[in-house]
Amino acid sequence: MLTRFWRALSLALLLIAPATGFGLTPAAGSPAALRPSPPLPTAAAAAPAVFRPPAVPLVAVNPYFSIWSFASHLTGDVTRHWTGAPMPLTSLARVDGHLYRLMGDQPRIVEPARQLALRVLPTRTIYDFQAGPERIELTFLTPDLPQQIGVLSRPVTYLIWQASSFDGQPHQVEIYFACTAALAASHAGEPMQWSRPGVEGLTVLRLGTVAQPVLGKAGDFVRIDWGYFYAAAPVSEPAQAGVGAPPKLLRAFARRGALPAVADAPATFAAGHGSPVLAFTFDFGAVGAQPVARRLLLAYDEIYPIEYFHRRLRGYWQRGGTTMAALLQRADRDYASLQARSRSLDQALMADLASTGGRQYAQVAALAYRQAFAANTLALGPQGRPLMFLKEISSCGCAQTADVIYPESPLLLLMNPKLLEYSLAPLLDYARSQAWPYPWAPHDLGTFPLDNARTPSRMESMPVEETGNMLLMIAGIAQAEGRADFAARYWPLLTQWARYLKTQGLDPGNQLCTDDFTGLLAHNANLSLKAILGLGSYALLARRLGHAAAAARYQRTAENYARRWLQRAGGSVAGPTRLAFDRPGTWSQKYNLIWDQVLGLNLFPASLARSEINAYASHATRFGFPLDSRSAFTKLDWESWSAALADSRAEFKRLFAGVYHFAQKTPNRVPLSDWYWTVDGSQTGFQARPVVGGVYMRMLTDPALWRKWARNQ
Repeated sequence: MLTRFWRALSLALLLIAPATGFGLTPAAGSPAALRPSPPLPTAAAAAPAVFRPPAVPLVAVNPYFSIWSFASHLTGDVTRHWTGAPMPLTSLARVDGHLYRLMGDQPRIVEPARQLALRVLPTRTIYDFQAGPERIELTFLTPDLPQQIGVLSRPVTYLIWQASSFDGQPHQVEIYFACTAALAASHAGEPMQWSRPGVEGLTVLRLGTVAQPVLGKAGDFVRIDWGYFYAAAPVSEPAQAGVGAPPKLLRAFARRGALPAVADAPATFAAGHGSPVLAFTFDFGAVGAQPVARRLLLAYDEIYPIEYFHRRLRGYWQRGGTTMAALLQRADRDYASLQARSRSLDQALMADLASTGGRQYAQVAALAYRQAFAANTLALGPQGRPLMFLKEISSCGCAQTADVIYPESPLLLLMNPKLLEYSLAPLLDYARSQAWPYPWAPHDLGTFPLDNARTPSRMESMPVEETGNMLLMIAGIAQAEGRADFAARYWPLLTQWARYLKTQGLDPGNQLCTDDFTGLLAHNANLSLKAILGLGSYALLARRLGHAAAAARYQRTAENYARRWLQRAGGSVAGPTRLAFDRPGTWSQKYNLIWDQVLGLNLFPASLARSEINAYASHATRFGFPLDSRSAFTKLDWESWSAALADSRAEFKRLFAGVYHFAQKTPNRVPLSDWYWTVDGSQTGFQARPVVGGVYMRMLTDPALWRKWARNQ
């Protein structure tokens, strides 16, 4: 009786809340704060998932359309853009007239549903809730199917609510969903406009800024303020849609499980707290043991996602003149098949990941999958060819950074090497143009989304780093595809780069490497290692293309340099190789060495990898092993590469356990960081970056497994 009284009182407070009261928070000790949750039914007593991601991908599509939960429970915080800026998504369930909060931390006066489990898979995030007598499963599906680039390029995420009763008895269920102008605005106060586009078969709401400054800004921690956000529900699953003040919409939903008869807000309004929201309600009817599901499509039309050498490019999904209305219709028609294909990919990939590296490895890799793809955009390039553009998220905002594509590349090489071709082609085209005057590879193409390149003299320079990266990645493409057609398109350029590494790579001067936060370093042993393996990669490519003389010449050079490297690096069975040739007593991760195995170059003895692995293990903490002897911080991507040097699955699992423990225990609730302290797992810098695709390097060490995925076209 007492519980019913508090519920009734709380509901009354919600019904009379003023227009500014969307963010009502019950004080400690108040009736709402003290209201007990109903007992957990025995049937729902499944143990929750063990893995606790530092942040959970919800709508992870591209650098702008990227929404995460930074909390362990979906109701524990407002949902956020990867930058941490609030991008509120709200969902409530009404079960037999009682309200439960499923998503978002508002309105706090509504009881949060009990979160039973969370699963993060390569294409799906799945939450299980108890809302009174009903079990509600909320799924965020982004069908990142790498072999189907048309689907991969779609800026669409599906939200699926599925209800079923614990007790087998029917209970009335309604669902409420709302989102704010923050999805299409970069700051409060921006004038917004909304509309109801007429799209056959769908109920659609659209939202965007009035100004529409398309591609008007570039930078790192920025959000979009052009293009249009869409939310669409199929008419086959009847839904109400409206735009209005949150309290008004919530009061109507609390009373009768539906929106007000008249819910439309003014056609324009200012973004900010208390501004109108886009809302949908779904009536599930009486739901018993048989599951009932409803879905909503969330999409974003950037109009032009990329400027490429001062030419605006359309999204690849827009090829053939496809409109957003047509895309929404196609996405809705494809829902069942994409759901099935995504489920199949998730199941197969998770099984192979676990078989290769263990359950902990699979869980981190699933999180990395979503994060890496969400940092990329597929665009329709010149002559209609696909191009994939990467943003160097949270470290400078650079566009198409070669040494960020490099650590991401194992994921692309595994899932579809064509995607790596689409990523490298813009850099290669620039490097062979008259605009690039240097004998080494460029670092980037500007600041995302303006891929117009900087004045070369002002571009960050990593000559040996980027040149080695490009040759290694192109050799990786050839290895994955079983042919060197892509290399042939750029052969004179690759030959120029090989010559540069031959003269400058064995003992690099005072240069930056990809770990540029550590500063300039001369005689860098790991950078030299990369150059030698780059020369071996060029020899491999030359052999595949029938350039026998060049292949033999560069093979001899690579072998000679490898012998000289072993002498200079000063390693032994008892200890690791040096950080720099002239620094005895130092050490560093030789993560670049993994390519010797992956590409079958065999330039270095197997004993080198074993001695390095032993050294890393001796320096490991429960959060992993440091990048080098100068500091206690590490890089998650390079740890994954270094651990992949292990001879056995058991040894790899032991080394990778620190990465898992960091992801599980880091106090920084942000999308997976790749730069952190091994002493306590705290974030040093960086978050949400695509470099976490490097976790997939272990998969490339199994040639049969690599072929299975890369050639499954």
